[in-house]
This record gives sequence, C-alpha cells and structure tokens, in this order.
Amino acid sequence: MEHHLLDPTNLRWSSSISLTFSSCSIIPQNELTSTSSRPFFFVQSSKRYSKPVSTGLQKNPKKDLSRILRTEAAIRGIEKKSNSRKYKQLWPKAVLEALDEAIKENRSEAALKNFALLRKQQWYKPRCQTYTKLLMMLGKCRQPEEASFLFEIMLSEGLKPTVDVYTALASAYGQSGFFDKAFSTVDDMKSVIDCKPDVYTYTILISCCTKFRRFDLIERILADMSYLRIECSTVTYNTIIGGYGKAEMFEHMENSLTNMIESGSCLPDVFTLNSFIGAYGNSGQIEKMEKWYEEFQLMGTKPDIKTFNILIRSYGKAGMYKRMMSVMDFMKKRFFTPTIITYNTVIEVLGKAGEIEKMDNYFKKMKHLGLKPNSITYCSLVSAYSKAGCMEKVDSILRQVENSDIILDTPFFNCVIGAYGQAGDLERMVEVFLAMQDRKCEPDSITFATMMQAYNAQGMTEAAQQLERNMIAAKDNLAHKGEDGQNTGRVIACLCPPL
Repeated sequence: MEHHLLDPTNLRWSSSISLTFSSCSIIPQNELTSTSSRPFFFVQSSKRYSKPVSTGLQKNPKKDLSRILRTEAAIRGIEKKSNSRKYKQLWPKAVLEALDEAIKENRSEAALKNFALLRKQQWYKPRCQTYTKLLMMLGKCRQPEEASFLFEIMLSEGLKPTVDVYTALASAYGQSGFFDKAFSTVDDMKSVIDCKPDVYTYTILISCCTKFRRFDLIERILADMSYLRIECSTVTYNTIIGGYGKAEMFEHMENSLTNMIESGSCLPDVFTLNSFIGAYGNSGQIEKMEKWYEEFQLMGTKPDIKTFNILIRSYGKAGMYKRMMSVMDFMKKRFFTPTIITYNTVIEVLGKAGEIEKMDNYFKKMKHLGLKPNSITYCSLVSAYSKAGCMEKVDSILRQVENSDIILDTPFFNCVIGAYGQAGDLERMVEVFLAMQDRKCEPDSITFATMMQAYNAQGMTEAAQQLERNMIAAKDNLAHKGEDGQNTGRVIACLCPPL
C-alpha cells in the first residue's frame, strides 16, 4: 500500500517515507479515506563585574570548521571500516576519536565495533582507562551482560583491574538492578591489593540504590563504609538526600542533612538546597519549600539558576502564578540570566493554565533573547493549543519546525499526533506519523496507543484493531530479524581474541 502526504503546502517533510516497520503495513487501509507582594526570596544583591574584552590572537572560524569537518569525516570512515576484518594499520587518532565519540553519545553498538577494530590494530596496547569508559557506557545503556563479558576480555589481555575498572563494573550491574553482582564486585575489590573500594565506589552504589528505591541497602552500604573507615563526602550525602527527596521520604531526608552537618567535614551546598526545595515543591508543600529556602540562606548557601527554575515550576504547579512571576522579576533584578529550561517551565505552566496569550508572549520573548526553542518547548505549545482548540496554531508550529535544524524527538511527534487525533483530524494524524521517519524518530507504544485511541473515538474500531495487529507483527519481525547486525550481543562477541 502506498501512502502520500495529503497537504504538501502545510507539511513538506517527505512524499515517500518508508515505515519503520517495513515488513507490514502499520496504517489501516480505511484510514486514508476518512500571596505576599514581597517574595520571601529577596536577598541583598551583589555587584556584577564585566569582563574585559580579549585583544589577543583570535581563532579563525573557517579553520575550526574545516578541522571539525575533517574529524567527522574520519570518524565516519572508521565506523564504516569497523565491520571489516582487513584493516590493521589505521591512523591511531581517527580510530580513538571514533571510539570516544561513540562512548560519549552512548552508542554501545558503534562503540563496541570500534573497540573491536581498535584491538585488531598492530599498534594497539590494552589500557584500563579504555575499559573503564566502555564499562561506564554499558552501565548507562543497561547492558550488564555485555559489561561482564568485556571485563573477562580485559582479564584475558593480562590487565590488572584498577579501582576505576571495578567501580565501573559495579556501576554497570547496579544501574540494571543487579545488586547481588554489584555488591559481589565490591567484595572482590577488597581481596585485591591496592584496589580497595573508595568513597566514589560506594557513592555510585548508593546512587543505583536510590534509582531503584532500594533504600534498605543504603544502611548496609554506610555500615560497610564505617567498617572500612571511609567517610562520606558531600556528594555522597547529596546523593542520599536527593534519593530520599524524590521518594518523598522527608523524615529520612532531613535526618541525612543532620548527619551531614554533624559530620563536621561536609557542609550543605547548592545541590543540597535544590534537593530540599525540589522535594517539597514537587509534593506541593510550598510553605516547607520556602522555609527550607530561608534555612539554607541562613547557612550561607546561595541559590543558582536551577534553584529559581525549581521555584518557578513549584509555584506554577501549585497555581501560584503571581509568585512564579515574582521569581522571574527577581532573577532579572539580580542579573540571573534565564535559560531555555526557565522559559520552557513558564511556557508549560501557562499553557496548562490556559493562558495562551501570556504563553505566546513568553515564547516570543524567549526567541528575542536569542534562546533557541527545542522539542520540549514545542511540545508544551502544541499541548496548550490542542487543549484550547487552536489547531491552526498547531499547523503553524509544524511549519516553523519544517525547515529548521531543531532536533525533534518521538515525544514531540506523539504530542502532535495526539493533538490531531483528539481533534478528529485523522488524515493529518497519519501525515505526521509518516513524517516521523524522515526525522529518524522511531514510533513507540505511546504513538500507537494514541492513534488507536483516536480511531476508537471516531468509531473506527476495526481500524484500531488492525493497527494493533500490524504493530505486534512488525515487532515480532524485528525481534527475529537478526541479519542486520543490530544485535549488540553479536557485536560484543567479535571482541574475543581470534583463534
């Protein structure tokens, strides 16, 4: 079945877009036929000093661009060669830059392929630092099995694991919820000479525990640290406080702050402040949020831009719009420059409140200040316009992003698909779905659930059921595909030394 965009004057992204799940048709056949005036946070202002303009040598932007383009071309060339077995004398800088780039972007498949290519080079020498970076990346990508296999490869190369390597391996297990293996890794460290776990190791473990709400393990970790005479750092306490705050375990959060102060070696900082006011603000306890803001002020902790963003969001969520605007005014008077996060927060709050005109004014002001809107900005705008029934403004948003270089993501397209679906404009909904592919955005379960809801709302139950069947069939096809090299397990297998 062939699909065409129905109104190229409004949406010119593509006229022949292949679906993500190419094995079957995703779109059903019949779709295309149819309180106080003076806020509490006022403090004494400090002088703002301007920096002198440098008159030294200036970089040539054309040369910088040329260097960047050459580097990117070299990286692309290396990644293409990573699938071959014959390249053994490649330029070291290009190979290492390609590997670093993939690690920074958490592209595990590309990173492991590039590392396999690195190990084939005649000039290759194994280094613990390289393995540490790869293990940390695999932890972020939640691939503990691959991390374990990579660790075995490192041992086979005769390297002695360092504290950083063991910590990265424990982190890889912990970030996937494999706490037995994470604690076992730490126990292994204790038996290795000059490789004892340190405060950073335990802080990483605590961070993993808070993410999975395994607060029962924190006392065990602290007891282990006490036995080894390892003192908590400020980062350790902030990790614990932040975890309790997000879980709304306020008593434990405050007790941890008391322990932090009584330790005598760690003082609360702006991260502690933000955790406290964020926890109480998110839970709607505005009075306690303001109380703790004042307490930290008395302790000499100064706020930063994130602090004010938290205050703006908290007041907006509580419907205290005057207080929210007071924070904006305060920032302006005290020379705090609002960020894209600040404006995104204000736009979102005003949009949810139905204040379309005020929201538009802040959107215009943001652009006048040179702040570039992102996908989050446009999501908030589309949601607000959809809720207010201003679908012509949703069309306008699509025209704005049409030829821009803004990186759009799946949540943005889901938002637009939802807007047209709720408005009953199924043809436009399909256009946007097809346009996702041109922007390299993969549809997810929310995408299909939103579309099926729109079909059902229009009484097209058969179309909704057909879409669900096609989606399941497409997922099964991708799961059994296996021939396109997308399986990370196969990729890491190529790291084994050749027989």
